[in-house]
Amino acid sequence: MVDNSDTLDLGAFNVHRLGFGTMQLTGRGVWGPPRDHDTAIAVLRRTVELGVDLLDTADSYGPNVAEELIREALHPYPATLRIATKAGFTRAGPNRWQECGEPEYLRAQCEGSLKRLGVEQIDLFQLHRIDPEVPADEQFGLLKALRDEGKVREVGLSEVSVAQIEAAQRIVPIVSVQNQYHIAQRSADDVIEFCEAQRVGFIPYAPLGSGKLSKSGGPLDRVAKELGATVPQVCLAWLLRRSPVMLPIPGTSSLGHLEENCAASRITLSDAQYQELSDARKILRRWAMGASQANPQ
Repeated sequence: MVDNSDTLDLGAFNVHRLGFGTMQLTGRGVWGPPRDHDTAIAVLRRTVELGVDLLDTADSYGPNVAEELIREALHPYPATLRIATKAGFTRAGPNRWQECGEPEYLRAQCEGSLKRLGVEQIDLFQLHRIDPEVPADEQFGLLKALRDEGKVREVGLSEVSVAQIEAAQRIVPIVSVQNQYHIAQRSADDVIEFCEAQRVGFIPYAPLGSGKLSKSGGPLDRVAKELGATVPQVCLAWLLRRSPVMLPIPGTSSLGHLEENCAASRITLSDAQYQELSDARKILRRWAMGASQANPQ
């Protein structure tokens, strides 16, 4: 079960600070149906049973597949469940993604998501990417229009800078930002600091990334053994400690991994463990220097 005492406000609603991302429920290359349909349905149902109350998805996952699976598994939805979806990509095949922020396209994708999810209003509608070929204000303006019309309740952004968040906020309230962030990749530190000041939720995607930090004998491995936990659980525990506005959305197509991820919300890092992990990039640099000295080119 997730820790039901650790919550975060996203505009008009409150959710636990550990959600679930649905991208991995689709086929290879985020294209087509899952390899095991029944397991995908079981994972979604178990997610809710474990206390997760925020599902993150997108019309481009499949495309359409993840949203359709959510409806099949969970509709009619529990009153406490919130569904966040995204629009702003077109798909031409496995692992192929192209930004499209034309207002007409975003509106059509919103209408499609409403139908696929079987809802009258989307809890959190996120711009998957800002299309550089379309004026940003037009994209933000469309989000405002959808919110004003009641088709979406709250609005979020994905892969944005502080300046882009500020530009969007001048047009429509922003309650969440979804950027890549994990213990080994922290380029969004400035965005997190901004989100903390603004009380905007920060949703790190790829939260289980760890790179060389997870190697045997490394800091993640060492802390995991101290806690009797797994490296992925420690990655999530570090994120949850990193900021009060952090809301990781680890995804999986495995029931076992789902249980493991949800248990991470109940792991407490000591101050020393948190600091050791926070300083881990310095350790990486020392490893790199040692390797270069041992193997001169």
